[in-house]
Amino acid sequence: MYTENGPRPQKIMSNRRIVRVNELLKREIAGALYRILNERGFDLSAVTVVRVQTSSDLRHAEVFVSILGHRHERGSMLRLIRSHRADFQRDIHRNLRLKYIPRLTFSLDDSIEKGDRVLAIINQMEQHGQSEDHSQNE
Repeated sequence: MYTENGPRPQKIMSNRRIVRVNELLKREIAGALYRILNERGFDLSAVTVVRVQTSSDLRHAEVFVSILGHRHERGSMLRLIRSHRADFQRDIHRNLRLKYIPRLTFSLDDSIEKGDRVLAIINQMEQHGQSEDHSQNE
């Protein structure tokens, strides 16, 4: 697996390929959301494809989506996305040239929402610090 100078070039190349495939899939699935999930009452603006993690054999890919807001509807929104898995795979097959079209699974990712909460806390702390500075100066 490793030579004296580090990993074999083949291993590096396959990792680069997986990274490229992940980015291609992410872009394609994000665009396909608007083509496939144009159902009435479904808020597409709340859905973001955060990342895609493809297996090393390129046969499976986990798609991590974020759904902002809609706290009580996330489960049903994710179920609807999952129910269109075959449509996403067909779209990928039609638009990308890959040796294998990976079987997609969709998972909820709340990292964007957590980041928003952290930023809100920092903002509150900064505002609180500024109000204390003004009260001390008076």
